[in-house]
Amino acid sequence: MILNPQDTIAAMATPSGGAIGIIRVSGPDAIAITTKLFSKDLTCAKANSLHYGNLHTPQGELLDDVMVSIYRSPHSYTGEDATEISCHGSRYIMRKALQALIDAGCRQAMPGEYTQRSYLNNKMDLSQAEAVADLVSSSNRASHKLALSQLRGHFSNELGQLREQLLKITSLFELELDFSDHEELEFADRTNLLGLTDKILKHINTLIHSFETGNALKNGIPVAIIGKTNVGKSTLLNKLLHEEKAIVSDIHGTTRDVIEDTTEIDGITFRFIDTAGIRNTQDKVEQLGIKRTYQKLDEAIIVLWIIDRSVTNTEVNRMQEKCRDKKLILVRNKIDLEQKHIAPIEYRPLVEISAKYGKGIDDLEAALINSANIPEINENSVIVTNIRHYEALTKARESIMRVTESMQMGLSGDLVSEDLRICLDQLAEITGTPITPNEVLGNIFKHFCIGK
Repeated sequence: MILNPQDTIAAMATPSGGAIGIIRVSGPDAIAITTKLFSKDLTCAKANSLHYGNLHTPQGELLDDVMVSIYRSPHSYTGEDATEISCHGSRYIMRKALQALIDAGCRQAMPGEYTQRSYLNNKMDLSQAEAVADLVSSSNRASHKLALSQLRGHFSNELGQLREQLLKITSLFELELDFSDHEELEFADRTNLLGLTDKILKHINTLIHSFETGNALKNGIPVAIIGKTNVGKSTLLNKLLHEEKAIVSDIHGTTRDVIEDTTEIDGITFRFIDTAGIRNTQDKVEQLGIKRTYQKLDEAIIVLWIIDRSVTNTEVNRMQEKCRDKKLILVRNKIDLEQKHIAPIEYRPLVEISAKYGKGIDDLEAALINSANIPEINENSVIVTNIRHYEALTKARESIMRVTESMQMGLSGDLVSEDLRICLDQLAEITGTPITPNEVLGNIFKHFCIGK
């Protein structure tokens, strides 16, 4: 929803109840309205300056001693004149201060309106605006670094490179259309352009394939814990989560429903799913739990199969077949008990643990990190984490593939040009910066000087 940009808005930038609270004001009258409530005149205050004084209601009631930060357009988060009032974090004080600002002429900001104004004032593109929400909600080191990378514009820069390459191709075909009366002229050398479109396609594919990693890092890598009844699945879950999440009992079939929770290992969030033990049973409730076990097995990226000493290589081969598109880790539990007649298992990784006493858990966590196969994440990493971006990139890939096919078939430039524009439009959907005819025209004159 696009709200009136001429309104001056105010909102709490921090939750109330802490030692310090911040109220943010932004808009054309931000400094003037703050001055009405402040003990000093701020109208001529320098940008990026800090001022100490008293904050009053419009009726003159003293509210608090505060610090006021001054920001002037365009050098603020929203690109507008803005102030930030730092007061004591009392719920009463912050509520009264916000009400005083509204009484003095501000409007209560809507959710996300500050970032929306930042986008509308060209302080960031749409993908960067979405990164703000990801940064606020980041729950581990990896997701924090990815959100920070996107906020700093690294993903936007990748798309910008694709945009420039596509604009170059589009400009060439537009030139051919403009000189369509001269059939002998071919500005767009098909062989060179096929090489360029192949390069673009590979770049888009790399971004698309990164979504699986990005989505897992953002929402947690799903790990299904499966096995027969009473092999220690729930005990292992509790040990990995460092809390008593699941009921542990010697009675077979105790876990009848799926239990899920997350924990962080080496900066990466894993979403563990404890499932009902697999066995033949006439209990209808337990049968339903076992059915859900197989459903969760399909959803998992990593499978921890908890085994006992009786498991054979034949059974392992069958499980490998069921998990052929997943990372399977065999976990032999209860090594604290006497292990007689253990069947030799050829499959690796095989981790031996005692979930009850915590033995081997470090080895299991290392196996999980290794199976997750997450690339090194830093503030410059470009990995797609947003489903909207993934869908737009998928459509862009379809368009560039049609461009390649059309050129290989020798189709006319107007058909190729149409698919190029669709590809450009899909990339523009991500950043919110559509391609204009003037950009294509400008690119023509920038790179191709006809007749001077």
